[in-house]
Amino acid sequence: MNEKLAELRKKAMALPLSPGVYIMHNKSGKIIYIGKAKALKNRVSQYFGSQNNHAEKVRRMVENVDDFEYIICDSEFEALILECSLIKQHTPKYNILLKDDKGYSYIRVSPDKWRKITYELQKKDDGAIYIGPYKNSYYVKQSVEEANKIFKLPTCNRKFPEDFGKSRPCLNFHIKQCLAPCRGKVSFKEYNENVEQALDFLKGGSSKSLKELTAEMETASDNLDFERAAKIRDKIIAVRKMADKQKVVSVNVPDQDVIAYFTDSERGCFQIFKFEGGRLCDHENFVVNSPMNDDEELSQFIISYYSMNREIPRNLTLDREIGDKEAVEKWLSEKLGRRVYITNPQRGEQAQLVSMCRKNAAEVLAQIKGRTSREYSVLEELKNLLGLSKIPEYIESYDISNLAGTENVAGMIVYENGKPLKKAYKKFKIKSFEGQDDYASMAEVLDRRFTEYEELKETGEGFGRLPDLILLDGGKGQVAAVEPILKKHNVNVPLFGMVKDGSHRTRAITGSGGEITISSRRSVFTFISKMQDEVHRFSIGYHHQRRKKTTFKSSLTDIDGIGEVRAKALLKHFQTIANIKNADLEELENCPRMTHDSAVAVYNYFHSDL
Repeated sequence: MNEKLAELRKKAMALPLSPGVYIMHNKSGKIIYIGKAKALKNRVSQYFGSQNNHAEKVRRMVENVDDFEYIICDSEFEALILECSLIKQHTPKYNILLKDDKGYSYIRVSPDKWRKITYELQKKDDGAIYIGPYKNSYYVKQSVEEANKIFKLPTCNRKFPEDFGKSRPCLNFHIKQCLAPCRGKVSFKEYNENVEQALDFLKGGSSKSLKELTAEMETASDNLDFERAAKIRDKIIAVRKMADKQKVVSVNVPDQDVIAYFTDSERGCFQIFKFEGGRLCDHENFVVNSPMNDDEELSQFIISYYSMNREIPRNLTLDREIGDKEAVEKWLSEKLGRRVYITNPQRGEQAQLVSMCRKNAAEVLAQIKGRTSREYSVLEELKNLLGLSKIPEYIESYDISNLAGTENVAGMIVYENGKPLKKAYKKFKIKSFEGQDDYASMAEVLDRRFTEYEELKETGEGFGRLPDLILLDGGKGQVAAVEPILKKHNVNVPLFGMVKDGSHRTRAITGSGGEITISSRRSVFTFISKMQDEVHRFSIGYHHQRRKKTTFKSSLTDIDGIGEVRAKALLKHFQTIANIKNADLEELENCPRMTHDSAVAVYNYFHSDL
């Protein structure tokens, strides 16, 4: 912990309530963070108060702060501009720093007689014709691929006419996506006509192409050239299909960017959807290793992103509110030369777009960790519902099982990244008392679990790893019984109970603060229900296993000369009572710990009616 925390807080409390920029330094004097504030005293003093409410990134930054300085500004807008300038100049470790690796894109038309159309990231001096530059590389690449498919142009490396007839046509010909000029059966006139139509499609879009192609088809039909009319008809159908695909994501706002953010407490991802003419034309994502703490860093991201020669839209839609909205709007408007509007929609089409953008941000992080965005989303929803500080990637769940106080056992299951981790499941036999007491049983199990943690925590594996969340099968009583155990071991892990209704179905989650209803949250309800069913299945399965063995042992110990040790040896050797019953005398004698007399006694017990 930072020993200078009290000193820094005292200094922060003496700051003025004015807009400005604050600059954090480490012991060597290096700048590690730059931020802006509407009121310097309020903002900076927050860093040096209680650390429990801070994200991990902020706690790490505060631990390294040795001193700070500040610059007073006349307005929040001036502070925003100064902050942006200083971040670019000093590139502090704990600020979000974006690398501008987004280049321009071109449509290349090869200089050969039999021209080919390709998508390129760089313009070369090779005699080819380059159309562009375009800023939206995703849109350009997709459009070139569509044009080549619609107008059946080759995308292979073969050269014409040199490669005519040298090899059989590839798969694209057989699935009707290429004319296959390599066969030598396509005229140059027909090929060149397709190239020109593809270029018209790329330059003018699908609407223009449809008009021109329809006119050509009607002319061919009037001239009774039905074969040519049929080929043009096929192109029209292909263009229409592609246009329908492009309309899948279409909005009423013609010029707009949507920005959403998702974090798993270890990484964060900013996702940007760009709309032009009401259609999604490009998207980008930026993964940051230090998740953001509040809207201040979202503002920093927006300024950094649009400082990298990105085209600024008239409308910017965010997935959350930002406190300095007016200042950011003013900065964007001055840079664009026109008014820019920032919105945070709560319902309707725009809210759906924000949700889709956010899901894609989650998917990016999900792919990094090898899980699905659905699992990511339900864990984040659970985090928000329970007020956790981080996404619960590692969850332990416990249940007690017994029959009227006999064979009192417990089961522990583990979910990692939203999936059962069966190799981490554990079974417990209650040892400290006899009889039925679910509260005491749960307390004993958790006590034993965290005693193991103290011994194994250096390994970070098995019981040496702390869970992000503990869920008990039960209500307030179970939670109250376990809370003192966590305090005893000085373990700070969120603890909740899973409550069932009268039909033994999951109803709610309970903690020390009361019940939290989950029935209205379908994904969380399904997730918790499955976990509660799984821990119940696992614990009751262990209970049945124990009862079965006990029943077997008790029937064997009724035999003269057979005690606990020999009964256990017989069951271990023969596995089942049926096998013991069917064994002959010699097999019984050869069993470990058995004598001739005890073998005879067992044999006679099972064969007394013969």
